[in-house]
Amino acid sequence: MTTLTGIPDRPVRLHAVLDTPLSRWLWLVKWILVIPHYVVLLFLWIGFTLVSVIAFFAILITGRYPRPLFDYNLGVLRWSWRVAYYSYAALATDRYPPFSLGQEPDYPTRLDIAYPEHLSRGLVLVKWWLLAIPHYLVIGFFLGGFHLGWWDGGLIAVLTLIAAVILAFTEKYPKHLFDLVLGLNRWVLRVAAYVCLMTDQYPPFRLDMGGTEPAEPEPLP
Repeated sequence: MTTLTGIPDRPVRLHAVLDTPLSRWLWLVKWILVIPHYVVLLFLWIGFTLVSVIAFFAILITGRYPRPLFDYNLGVLRWSWRVAYYSYAALATDRYPPFSLGQEPDYPTRLDIAYPEHLSRGLVLVKWWLLAIPHYLVIGFFLGGFHLGWWDGGLIAVLTLIAAVILAFTEKYPKHLFDLVLGLNRWVLRVAAYVCLMTDQYPPFRLDMGGTEPAEPEPLP
């Protein structure tokens, strides 16, 4: 189902497959293995910030997000998400993430954001800070500020650590934990797309769990 603007009801789509089998102990050193990605992503995110500033003024003046700029920022989000999925936002695959801004359909997870043909010139002034405040409060709990003894991290990190410990002892990643972790990450990525000006559709306050997007309702006759 699409809206009158041609954008799907869910412009941000996250799909993921839990890889099996997973190494019982590789997660202990993934923080080292992803260092090359972190170095590259540091520079890519500098570019992301500059591109977002340019896009802000382009939307404010023309109501459009220049397609090359949109594709670059989407590529950075995709790259970052693949690294997160491999490492400590999910630990759901042992396949090393590619150094790529592309879609990489063969990788176990895929992030897609529908390109908007038109964006509100008024909303661009307020959605990334004022309108998103309620979501910032929620995802702040997901990403940080969760205290558990010596651990000071987000709910996503806590759940991923629990999954890693279970994996170490049982060689299995609990499916219900995977579904929950993906739901939390899906919420974060929807908010990220909204505050980065890539969609005008306000993110739902809804936890859509699992590796696939929920089915869209059929259009009314």
